[in-house]
Amino acid sequence: MQQVQLYIEGKRIDMFKDESVVITDTLKDVKDVSKIFTEYSQTFQIPASKVNNKIFKHYYDNDIKEGFDARVRVAAYIELNSVPFKDGYIKLEGVDLIDNKAHTYRITFFGNTVSLKNLLGEDSLADLEWLNNFSEKDNGDLLVYNPSDIETYLESSVNRTVDGKTYYSPVQVPLITHTERLYYDLTEDIADSGNVHYNSASSTNNVHGVKWNELKYSLKLEIIIKAIEEKYTISFSNDFFNNPSNVAFNNLSMWLHRTKGGVTTGSQVQEYKSFVTGWSNAVGSLSTMSNNSVTLNSTTVDTLSLTITPSSASSNVSYSIAVFQSGSLVYQSNSSTGSRAYNDIPKVVGAGYTIEITSNQTMDFDNIKWLVRSFSPNNLDTYDNTSFSVSSQFLFNIQQQIPEMKVLDFLTSLFNMFSLVAFFEDGVLVVQTSDDFYGLGKGGNLNSESGYDITKYVDVSKKKVDVALPFREINYSYKGLNTFLAKQHNQILNEEWGTEEYTGGESTIFAEGIFKVQVPFEHMKFERLLDRANPTSVTDVQWGFCVDDNQSSYIGDPLIFYMRLENLSTATRISFVSVVDSNNVATDYKYINSYHVPSNSDLLQSQVEDRQSLNFNAAPDEWEMQTTEQSLFNNFHKNYISSVFSKSNRLTTITAYLPLRILLAYKLSDRFIVSGRSYKINSIETNFYTGQSEIELLSDI
Repeated sequence: MQQVQLYIEGKRIDMFKDESVVITDTLKDVKDVSKIFTEYSQTFQIPASKVNNKIFKHYYDNDIKEGFDARVRVAAYIELNSVPFKDGYIKLEGVDLIDNKAHTYRITFFGNTVSLKNLLGEDSLADLEWLNNFSEKDNGDLLVYNPSDIETYLESSVNRTVDGKTYYSPVQVPLITHTERLYYDLTEDIADSGNVHYNSASSTNNVHGVKWNELKYSLKLEIIIKAIEEKYTISFSNDFFNNPSNVAFNNLSMWLHRTKGGVTTGSQVQEYKSFVTGWSNAVGSLSTMSNNSVTLNSTTVDTLSLTITPSSASSNVSYSIAVFQSGSLVYQSNSSTGSRAYNDIPKVVGAGYTIEITSNQTMDFDNIKWLVRSFSPNNLDTYDNTSFSVSSQFLFNIQQQIPEMKVLDFLTSLFNMFSLVAFFEDGVLVVQTSDDFYGLGKGGNLNSESGYDITKYVDVSKKKVDVALPFREINYSYKGLNTFLAKQHNQILNEEWGTEEYTGGESTIFAEGIFKVQVPFEHMKFERLLDRANPTSVTDVQWGFCVDDNQSSYIGDPLIFYMRLENLSTATRISFVSVVDSNNVATDYKYINSYHVPSNSDLLQSQVEDRQSLNFNAAPDEWEMQTTEQSLFNNFHKNYISSVFSKSNRLTTITAYLPLRILLAYKLSDRFIVSGRSYKINSIETNFYTGQSEIELLSDI
């Protein structure tokens, strides 16, 4: 029998001497292959002693103010014989009273990984404030939804530096249209059509091509992961996330498609923002003005302030200001109207100050003035800006334009796509593929000799052997398969696009049913265009069409994909419509020599055989039209699933009395060796009062 000590927020609680404390430990359960964020948990009883009453603040007494909040899980840890065993959280389930007197508290102990669900709660991707760092460019200009910015982010790579780290192409524009169909025809010249062939001889009456307002920005998934770390103060390991060499994940992007059809303000509050420029120079030695930035150069500066005077026509328009110090926000005002003086701006010598003005409509200012003052000696520097306007440009706010999706659902989707497991270790959330966790595939380092030989601790009088996987088939698919070409794929070929139906290649007709793993991302089928004038000629233009099977604008589920900047020859350059009229008719156009091609395979890898695919099954790549074996199933699921589907595999349940040295040291990725045979651990349920463990083992195939 092991002595169990339980600590809640560092305070040891009293336990019943004969209480059976049972902990179930599992990360990836063969009976539910989609389980993630699963660790150990168990409900047990503790006495309503003086110590415990104090910890739980006499929870049974409703009249106590500022009492214990049972809605919240609190930090806890377990020791075995005073040696650290498990970290986690406890939740108070309730109190049992006998003769109206508190007798027992019922509590549940959760492992750290389970608590991640509680931490993320119902938060959505739109709650990730750190994403706003990518709504501005390095030079302070805002990410605007207009023809110029769309063209720039479509035809070139734009890097962004945040908190001293450079992110490569975090925000780009892929060639995906939300309403109008694109095609390529070398001989056709029809006005306002979706023909992306650029005809330099076309008259203004025959303007055609991809319209700028048919396109939307995208965001790399690694940026979303970083935003999750920032918001919840957690650190993912560099095994899968944060791993520079993991191109299978790092090259993925999400389309910022929140509303059906064109970009609208949606839930976003319309904001016009402008950085103040055009200052006149001051006479004095306290500060200098350069590139619209005031820099303090004297330690004698006592005050740094602003006075702002709107024009009479804009005197009733609400506005706010933000002051940036070397690019970091240091001051932000509430919304107000009319003339204002701002006197409490923090001052730092050597820092460059810039001003951003935000309004919900266009407005003009008669005067904006910096005042830099010292009292001893009595000096004053002023910088004036007259006749300044806040222009009506639509800021593309990433946080408010990202698709509607819960943070937990986003992570769960990635875990199901890439067969990931997660567990806390030394304060870091370790995220690994199943293959790396179990030491199976490319990153594996399996050595059966490193397992624990538990043969002599096994109770040979009890043993149970079951079928490892009680299903005849596992179906891996995406929820979002309703865009036009994906739907058409299903209708023509009678198979869902990108779906894997795995049976192990053996007769399993007597097994129970089909286990479905469905990922709530959109899985678009992209199209590499042929020249309609010569259907045997393949162009270098591949695009996505976000409409339903009736070719109506479609919202769908959040869309993820790979992207590559494709350089075009003079003969194949794309016609880009840069101006449309009030009826959305193309009125001006230009050519672009490159664009970001969306794809379900990672085209950044030069060799077709090296390109990771987002299809679960081995399917033809849309760009090369060659079947790639680098599918999600083959690369991330097959090793684990094929082993449990094997007819020689068994789920063996044994009873053992493990010594403390094993209980304190084992990891779920370790092997247990019984009578010379190696097994993977499916789950361990240990009763620390009796010392008995019920262990589910998988044959190590």
